[in-house]
Amino acid sequence: MTRSTARATNITLTNLEGVPGKEIIEHYGLVQGSTIRAKHVGKDILAGFKNIVGGELKAYTELLQESRQEAVNRMVMQAEQLGANAVINVRFATSSVAPGAAELFAYGTAVKVQ
Repeated sequence: MTRSTARATNITLTNLEGVPGKEIIEHYGLVQGSTIRAKHVGKDILAGFKNIVGGELKAYTELLQESRQEAVNRMVMQAEQLGANAVINVRFATSSVAPGAAELFAYGTAVKVQ
């Protein structure tokens, strides 16, 4: 992951401990973004049929892609507010918060690089 694609930003995102070719000159600390999404009953029925015959559950793939991007966008906004121009060590986590609903959480360390 090198750049956020859903919104125009100058924030570099990486899952590395630093930005290759750049020096970290300031640390701002942990930044995070999350979203909680619920499954759609109609999509659940279609997914149930797909489980029988096999194949990709495209509705869930799209839901997860949208959720990841929303969480990343929120993390990037927090980094921008701190004055960062990069987020390093970007990670994702998920957790179930209610039956049929899950949180997708993105986090990393906001830094300034030159």
